[in-house]
Amino acid sequence: MSRIGKLPVKLADKTKATVVGRQVNFEGPKGKMVVQLPATGVKVSIANNEVVVERENDSREARSLHGLTRTLLANAAKGVSTGFERRLDIRGVGFRAEVKGKVINFQLGYSHPVVFNLPEGVTAEVDKTARTEDGLPTLGLTLRSADKEVLGAAAVNIRSLRPPEPYKGKGIKYATEKIRRKEGKTGTA
Repeated sequence: MSRIGKLPVKLADKTKATVVGRQVNFEGPKGKMVVQLPATGVKVSIANNEVVVERENDSREARSLHGLTRTLLANAAKGVSTGFERRLDIRGVGFRAEVKGKVINFQLGYSHPVVFNLPEGVTAEVDKTARTEDGLPTLGLTLRSADKEVLGAAAVNIRSLRPPEPYKGKGIKYATEKIRRKEGKTGTA
């Protein structure tokens, strides 16, 4: 039995879940989500404000889908009740970000501004106060969404606009990410 799959998903107070065929619909204060279940292997039931995932049989496929399905349902339940958040740090002299509706305008040291369109359901907010780390100004960018998968994909795409470099640490990085710094040239002749 899967250790994760056997745990029930507890629903928050204002969160509702319904099973319709091979779909589980979640509705809460942050929005609505639909999770598509695999064609075979698992079945989902809702009782006592909990979502329970059970295996149909003990085949290899059913065992592999048990914990995955439970985790996807738990992420959807948490997303519609409290939402997810991802912080990015923009480090570098002259590096800026400005949010206008569903578009983020970046100044990342290129000869041109970089325009990033946010996916549906993702909101962004730039911290107004820049702080200094290791002599470089650092600006915070916070992404929020009810869908963890879309949020993660947006964060990866934003980070890829200017990945952090190991010599000065300039670029866009996750707030929790540690950049391994290199020493650089020593300059001895």
